[in-house]
Amino acid sequence: MSEAGGGRGCGSSVPQRAPWSLVAAAAALCLVAATSVWTAGAAPMSREERQKLGNQVLEMFDHAYGNYMEHAYPADELMPLTCRGRVRGQEPSRGDVDDALGKFSLTLIDSLDTLVVLNKTKEFEDAVRKVLRDVNLDNDVVVSVFETNIRVLGGLLGGHSLAIMLKEKGEYMQWYNDELLQMAKQLGYKLLPAFNTTSGLPYPRINLKFGIRKPEARTGTETDTCTACAGTLILEFAALSRFTGATIFEEYARKALDFLWEKRQRSSNLVGVTINIHTGDWVRKDSGVGAGIDSYYEYLLKAYVLLGDDSFLERFNTHYDAIMRYISQPPLLLDVHIHKPMLNARTWMDALLAFFPGLQVLKGDIRPAIETHEMLYQVIKKHNFLPEAFTTDFRVHWAQHPLRPEFAESTYFLYKATGDPYYLEVGKTLIENLNKYARVPCGFAAMKDVRTGSHEDRMDSFFLAEMFKYLYLLFADKEDIIFDIEDYIFTTEAHLLPLWLSTTNQSISKKNTTSEYTELDDSNFDWTCPNTQILFPNDPLYAQSIREPLKNVVDKSCPRGIIRVEESFRSGAKPPLRARDFMATNPEHLEILKKMGAASSIDAEDGLRFMQEMIELSSQQQKEQQLPPRAVQIVSHPFFGRVVLTAGPAQFGLDLSKHKETRGFVASSKPYNGCSELTNPEAVMGKIALIQRGQCMFAEKARNIQNAGAIGGIVIDDNEGSSSDTAPLFQMAGDGKDTDDIKIPMLFLFSKEGSIILDAIREYEEVEVLLSDKAKDRAAILKDPEMENEEQPSSENDSQNQSAEQITSSSQEVDLVDQESPEESSLNSQPESSSPTDTDNAASVSASEQNSNPVENHETTSLDGECTDLDNQLQEQSETEEDSNPNVSWGKKVQPIDSILADWNEDIEAFEMMEKDEL
Repeated sequence: MSEAGGGRGCGSSVPQRAPWSLVAAAAALCLVAATSVWTAGAAPMSREERQKLGNQVLEMFDHAYGNYMEHAYPADELMPLTCRGRVRGQEPSRGDVDDALGKFSLTLIDSLDTLVVLNKTKEFEDAVRKVLRDVNLDNDVVVSVFETNIRVLGGLLGGHSLAIMLKEKGEYMQWYNDELLQMAKQLGYKLLPAFNTTSGLPYPRINLKFGIRKPEARTGTETDTCTACAGTLILEFAALSRFTGATIFEEYARKALDFLWEKRQRSSNLVGVTINIHTGDWVRKDSGVGAGIDSYYEYLLKAYVLLGDDSFLERFNTHYDAIMRYISQPPLLLDVHIHKPMLNARTWMDALLAFFPGLQVLKGDIRPAIETHEMLYQVIKKHNFLPEAFTTDFRVHWAQHPLRPEFAESTYFLYKATGDPYYLEVGKTLIENLNKYARVPCGFAAMKDVRTGSHEDRMDSFFLAEMFKYLYLLFADKEDIIFDIEDYIFTTEAHLLPLWLSTTNQSISKKNTTSEYTELDDSNFDWTCPNTQILFPNDPLYAQSIREPLKNVVDKSCPRGIIRVEESFRSGAKPPLRARDFMATNPEHLEILKKMGAASSIDAEDGLRFMQEMIELSSQQQKEQQLPPRAVQIVSHPFFGRVVLTAGPAQFGLDLSKHKETRGFVASSKPYNGCSELTNPEAVMGKIALIQRGQCMFAEKARNIQNAGAIGGIVIDDNEGSSSDTAPLFQMAGDGKDTDDIKIPMLFLFSKEGSIILDAIREYEEVEVLLSDKAKDRAAILKDPEMENEEQPSSENDSQNQSAEQITSSSQEVDLVDQESPEESSLNSQPESSSPTDTDNAASVSASEQNSNPVENHETTSLDGECTDLDNQLQEQSETEEDSNPNVSWGKKVQPIDSILADWNEDIEAFEMMEKDEL
């Protein structure tokens, strides 16, 4: 998975063959011009307010970084709910996500240059000493080449860049003698064996100690890598070569980029998501600007800026032209097939594409940057955060949000390009949402589900490396930063590399291979930088006029592209048959189906789209049968709603999505399994009963606690150590009988997540929770009359509240899974065979199905009116464009339906594969 990052200043598309001095001058001139004009429509923010927000960012960074250093270091990451370090091998595996962890104090290294940007020079000096003293790069652990490059190698180089800058200033780092650079060089040599392939594309993983292919390495058998994984190396590797004089690093990175360029799809000039590292064949042929490709495009443009090689700019412009022709459907950016680029490959977008408006600013293409950014901001205002994936009608597709910084990055660059204070207000919203929904006593927790507000025990290193850097720079004046940020370029992980590297150790061959493959359009090379005096001539309302039509795009209207298509239908053209409208009993529908592919090229296209829609519709209908997750929120002292656990729903009892949440103190039932009449009814009466899973049906437990007077129930898994880290969500099923008599809400927590409540009871005795479909606003909780006498939490004291941290030491976010007997998993499909003595049964839902569930809770509004008739698709638009495109030829010969079906197989398989994809 690629972590798309930022760029430099307000723009880096400088003239060809520009030396470093011109690059820096262009950037500085561009920034001055950008900040000298602000767009009307948003009141300018006072310096005092900007300083206040900047100071708030500093306090937030201190909260995250301080808790990492106190409770996690030297581990790679902080687990902010359990308030401890995440050590590879000591926690349940999270799959590819763990490939970033190499037992090398990842968060500390990733945060080095952030400390300097935030003027924490003393802390930076202390951090560098810790890295040199404690970090070991010779660990027997398999890591991602891509993640290790952008986070660790980039972090060491960024730290070195600012260390030598501080040393030159004469106050700090006077003892420094390139020690970070020597560590970077050591790591670079450890990564080089990954390039031992015939293509030059690196293996996706490498063992830090044993390299590739050795029996001890446990890697080297992979055949595929993502385009971003192979194409996001040139900045760090070239910087390492330029710093040290060892040219081998830049040579290998250039070879990988050359191979990717050569393997692009020649007719569309697009690249796929996944490529075979040995043969160069595209494994996944869909193309976009999000996960799997994103930073490949970013590094082509920035490699030109840093290295001054024209071929990188030529390649970027060629790709960019293809992106704007096929993928960009403002304000949307939709994946397409590289061999049929007029055909959309998805009806959803992933969060990583949020970096692209920032890259468009560097390119100087401001209009589409404003449009896409505004669309993303509307999605954020709807869900508080940008979901990991969302559909074209802006419903949640994957509900997680791991505190990604890409949107903040684009916000920063758009502000620098336009000077519009509107983007300061956007940054203010990001700060408020982080503090309101993600802040916990021991740091900031990723969102497990943006719909429920539940947390995940995760705080990735990129949160400190990028988010706070971009937010602080957004509100900072030039004098607030102790060095000139315009002298540096940002890597994809927002690490800083000095632009003077462009004139240092230029011993690498710069053969221009681009023109060997394509004729280039010189009109793409006109911009020097996005200067507002050029972009917004005599029109201070430019940015606002672009944003205004998109203000209600998420809630009340369609994207403009859809509206245009709808208008074309009104003019006389008849819309094609959609899969959701098809009825097998309708003779007209059957006749249309027979014509598909047999009458004309247009009918053939309709047939292809129809079959793809049928595949997606079938999958969506399966998902809609599943219930969304629920939330358990601890609202009593010292939590005050700051810890939210994802809970599994029940197919019986009170539906929390249709009724008001249930709030009450918790009490353990006796017997704890709840399988017989309770012997302590007075303890659970009017409270939420805690019950252990096992020995009887869920519905039986619910009836027993309901008869005892409980107002709700939480079932805690009896499988000790079970955790959402390794388990998909499931929902509690009934017992095969009528369950209408159960009136109370029932939710399920894993053992590891449920232990936080049990530990809280032991520590505080009185523990109050909220059962709901979505976490309640913390401010509303604190204003509740029942809590007027409670202690108000102070953000300054969050990290000092040791007792709260001890209680959260067993907290994890909850995805539910049935891990008991095989009989349980089959009961849902055969309820008649269940008996009262059977163990708990559960209707299982895979993690991928639950996470990709497009069905929203009751608060999520769908597009109404004509928009709902058009559903999620933009297919009509792409078809209309394709018919008018002289470069697209489908042939005029009428083909039989069997031939058309055979031609569809490749696309159908691709869609089935994408249905299983995860970011």
